[in-house]
Amino acid sequence: MQTLAITLFAITYILLLLLPRYRAHIALISAGIFIVVGIVPWNMVLGFVDWNVILMIAGTMGIVSLFIESRMPALLADMILEKTPTVRWAIVALSLFSGIISAFVDNVATVLIVAPVAMSIAKKQGISPVTSVIAVAIASNLQGAATLVGDATSILLGGHADLDFLDFFWLAGRPGMFWVVQAGAVAATVILYWVLRSTKGGIQPQARTEVEDKFPGLLLVLMIVLLILASFIPEKPAITNGLICMALFAVGLIRDLARGKGLEHTWKTILDIDLFTLLLLMGLFIVVGGLTQAGVIERFAAFIARAGKGNVFVVYTLIVWMSVLISAFVDNIPYVATMLPVVGGVASILAVEPNLLYFGLLCGATLGGNLTPIGASANITGIGLLRKEGYEVSAGQFMRLSIPFTLAAVTTGYVLVWLLWS
Repeated sequence: MQTLAITLFAITYILLLLLPRYRAHIALISAGIFIVVGIVPWNMVLGFVDWNVILMIAGTMGIVSLFIESRMPALLADMILEKTPTVRWAIVALSLFSGIISAFVDNVATVLIVAPVAMSIAKKQGISPVTSVIAVAIASNLQGAATLVGDATSILLGGHADLDFLDFFWLAGRPGMFWVVQAGAVAATVILYWVLRSTKGGIQPQARTEVEDKFPGLLLVLMIVLLILASFIPEKPAITNGLICMALFAVGLIRDLARGKGLEHTWKTILDIDLFTLLLLMGLFIVVGGLTQAGVIERFAAFIARAGKGNVFVVYTLIVWMSVLISAFVDNIPYVATMLPVVGGVASILAVEPNLLYFGLLCGATLGGNLTPIGASANITGIGLLRKEGYEVSAGQFMRLSIPFTLAAVTTGYVLVWLLWS
């Protein structure tokens, strides 16, 4: 049964790499095969799916769709740009701004919010928007690991390790992942500023974006506040966070209906939720659950522990930099979903603080996705937006910014997580 499970999983992962447009279909079909052949018992299928994660992602995506429509992020970007003296500083400011948003909003949504602003500025300045859009994309990926709601990988970690919103800031008397990411962001921003040293020119003033509806922004803030408050509730239902996000999204939809926007607008907003990602995750939850059920995860954890010869630092280093390398070519959502139970098993075998390895995994997988244009969905989204505007981005153009940026962020995070949690 273990051999069959490993074979099916290997085929699944190869197909996920070769056929990115059909990842959700592949994951669901693979999950179905795991069930049919008996690796996953029928009565445990729904239990393997982390519904709190699924509902959190769906609700957050819905609220973000309303937030984008309100144009509030574009106004905030305009206000920041009024304070920037040069194009070089404008690109750095936009990257920092996208990072701030991305700590609380999905990475892809952040790129969709900020990249059009970056392209508008570039057009007005008469320069190529390629550099600024790449900077926005890689900064959004970096900050996605900072909070529980910043990225699907953080939500996955929160669900697996039972971490709440505040745990990303302070956990067990030590600074959490938020501060690690901020340290990495500082190092990466310094490198970005240096890489852009040849970028010249001043900023021409432009009109501010008009915002007529501030309610979606208030919904987003309320979601964050309620998630924080929920973290103080002892023995709360497992899907509490997911229900909060979905309930606030429903409030936003009902308000739009009450204001006369109609069912067509409501349906369009619902369709903005990335069903592809949700189905991909559901399928992967079942597949990974099947691997755990068959004992494969336990064996892989033992293999990593042996590869590190029982040395915690070597194992930690292996997890971080293996994650960087793999995430450069593999979407980090399926990778993290697969590796979380493995890392938990390694921590158990070595009898070490599991958060050391969990945070190392998140540091390597989320920040490491910035290395290449295909390493993260936000990168693919940014390049897609540029292509629509007639700009083809080569791997070399992308990696001129992404490699030094990523190595600075990951190295800083790698050292800091070890110092804080070893």
